[in-house]
Amino acid sequence: MNPYIDKLYNLSKKSERTIIGLMSGTSLDGLDIAVCKISGQGRDTFCKVSHFATIAYDEATKSKILNVFAKEQVDLKYLTLLNPWIGELHARYINEQLQRWHIDQQSIDLIASHGQTIYHCPSSFHQYSDFNNATLQIGDGDHIAVNTGIITLSDFRQKHIAAGYEGAPLAQYGDYCLFANDKRHTLLLNIGGIANFTLIKKDSLGNDLICSDIGPGNTIMDQYVRKHLNLDYDENGCFAASGQVSEQLLQELLELEFVSQPMPKTTGPELFNLTLLESMLDSLSLSQLDHQDVLATLNKFTALCIVKHIELLDIDAELEILISGGGAYNTFLIASIKNMLVSDINITIMDQNGICAESKEAVLFAVLANEAVMGGARKKPDNSNLTMGKISLPL
Repeated sequence: MNPYIDKLYNLSKKSERTIIGLMSGTSLDGLDIAVCKISGQGRDTFCKVSHFATIAYDEATKSKILNVFAKEQVDLKYLTLLNPWIGELHARYINEQLQRWHIDQQSIDLIASHGQTIYHCPSSFHQYSDFNNATLQIGDGDHIAVNTGIITLSDFRQKHIAAGYEGAPLAQYGDYCLFANDKRHTLLLNIGGIANFTLIKKDSLGNDLICSDIGPGNTIMDQYVRKHLNLDYDENGCFAASGQVSEQLLQELLELEFVSQPMPKTTGPELFNLTLLESMLDSLSLSQLDHQDVLATLNKFTALCIVKHIELLDIDAELEILISGGGAYNTFLIASIKNMLVSDINITIMDQNGICAESKEAVLFAVLANEAVMGGARKKPDNSNLTMGKISLPL
């Protein structure tokens, strides 16, 4: 028997597994690496993050990704070459970070790699009647496994699509395992490039979750400040806070079809991008709008999308909202959300067992890898198991 197959079999018998979760989102800021100690499975999962770091992408790496990111037409040869290159880059980041932390690679049971999303395309994004939902992440798992010597699970979203869903959001599976409780309803709100949430009702058995993308998080704001202010993001929402909302532009944004579509739904920077914004500014004769006013409007749009979708949940009992993602640190955005919501909702930035606003997404994929080797995430309506992640073995 291949020794790595034997190792996979024996992992299910261990009381605790050490799994590295990797996440690189649509913000393209870098690779999140979380070393997770995970025991149990399903609702009995317990996870503690022992080490976490974000390795920033340099400008050359960002440029390579942006050459193919969220574009309908790309150089196929370049994309083919970029796929293994990203895998090798992520492997190098892992090896270097483990050395910094003085962690022996032999102590790591698995790597769970989300990969770098290049294009997300649910059926609502295209007009090809022969095709259904699709998504594409690069950073090949075989290259990570071979270059680290660690069994790697990757490409999680494809099984979700194969099972009849849209490939996103996957947060519900890890959210349920980590945050289900019997005391109160919990809303896991993630504000990354795209905003999404998972509602876990108290006493939930996992088949009644509400999980959906709900609009742009930081993506349009980040794209705008990169182009016009030469910054990666609007720190603390300071530029937005100094501007005035353009009600004309805000109304145009709120009339986008996605905003009123029923949940669950998915979206991405393929829809929410500078091309969309600039087209609206031109059509409304607002091209000379001050940068601060544009950012104030985009910030308000993100907040309104989040609040409107929370209100659609119609939760009249006690609710706790745990916020993660880079948007959790946009203090102006969070203040706007709090001001719009009813006062008795408890809103906090996630921080428990080392799982914080920055690390949560990487942790979720470590949890998905744990579910894959332990038996599956029970979330389909018929409670059958849905395991995600392709397995790549080292040499």
